[in-house]
Amino acid sequence: MRRRTPPPPAPLPQRDGVDPVRVRLPVDGAWATVREHLVERLTGAGPGVVEGMFDAGLIVGADGRPVAPGAPYEPGMFVWFHRELPPEVPVPFPVEVVYRDAHIVVADKPHFLATTPRGSHVAQTALARLRHELGIPALSAAHRLDRLTAGLVLFTVRPEERGAYQSLFAERLVRKEYEAIAPHDPALALPRTVRSRIVKERGVQAAREVEGEPNAETYVELAAHRERLARYRLLPATGQTHQLRVHLNTLGVPILGDPLYPEVTGPVPPGDFRRPLQLLARRLAFTDPVTGAEHAFVSGCVLRAWSSYDTWAGGEQT
Repeated sequence: MRRRTPPPPAPLPQRDGVDPVRVRLPVDGAWATVREHLVERLTGAGPGVVEGMFDAGLIVGADGRPVAPGAPYEPGMFVWFHRELPPEVPVPFPVEVVYRDAHIVVADKPHFLATTPRGSHVAQTALARLRHELGIPALSAAHRLDRLTAGLVLFTVRPEERGAYQSLFAERLVRKEYEAIAPHDPALALPRTVRSRIVKERGVQAAREVEGEPNAETYVELAAHRERLARYRLLPATGQTHQLRVHLNTLGVPILGDPLYPEVTGPVPPGDFRRPLQLLARRLAFTDPVTGAEHAFVSGCVLRAWSSYDTWAGGEQT
């Protein structure tokens, strides 16, 4: 099998920790000019936007020079540009660095902050912030946490080592422990292992369980309980989208602050940080695939619903 030639390095620097967009022109293209293709391809940019970018010299080739509006189409050519970032409400909580060396960065991500750029969340992401704050443009995420979940995330410093750290998660070699605050049900027999098949359809907010071979497994343990609330210790063996949220909801104890389970209550308004999902990625442990070191990291975040439920329910941030 012929290996695909890697793209040349980006000729444009990052902006606020966000990479420029890279576009490769199709090999079988029949367009007369580069501009003609991009106008057709980038219809979501709006009328006249792509043309304006060409006129302003904002679309560049591999040499960093602006691509002329009349430049002929070249199959396989790469071009770069910075897209206009969507307006984002700043998430007013810091990303704390738990550990850093020449190979990895482990950070405590706050609630409401996406891990990596996606959709309407671009600059307001843990990755973009850390790239900017730490001065590491090549920083990448080895895995992801839901935007509403707080806790530990592993980032890689060197692009050539990213695959080794990603493989740890793909091969289930990372020991992950989560904590959740949810209602206490004295009749719920714990500990137990929950197994089910979870599917998440594109464009649908909530995941759901269906019949079939299980693809999600979570060990659930009652760590403590107080009046109507309980603190649960969760050990996922798999990493399906919304897995922990779905499994606790299935057990009849949905996580506090969850806008999707047991029912979709509608999107949280931008800037409303009053009721964070009470789910925390508490611990990460693994053998470093590059250095061989044994790592065990613990989050410094606190789920305050456990100790101050009345205050939290009234609107205090975790």
